[in-house]
Amino acid sequence: MKCCEAGRVRQSQTVRPPVDRSALAGFRLPSEVITVAVRWYLRYGLSYRDVEELLAERGVEVDHVTVYRWVQRFTPLFADAARPLLPGR
Repeated sequence: MKCCEAGRVRQSQTVRPPVDRSALAGFRLPSEVITVAVRWYLRYGLSYRDVEELLAERGVEVDHVTVYRWVQRFTPLFADAARPLLPGR
């Protein structure tokens, strides 16, 4: 696929899908809530209680221990999804 930007043509890179949705299936809360909570924790260096409070402000009641469990479980998946896709893979 080609894309034009200011007269230049470039090849689009192969895009790896974000975290596999089936890995987030079966939880009480939507996968988007889990994803946001883990990303907030990892990106902004918040405490689990800070993430709990931010979610509560948005109407999502979740315990800080649950956020801890999500971070432990899903951080490797987010790390894999964030790595650049190497040629030939």
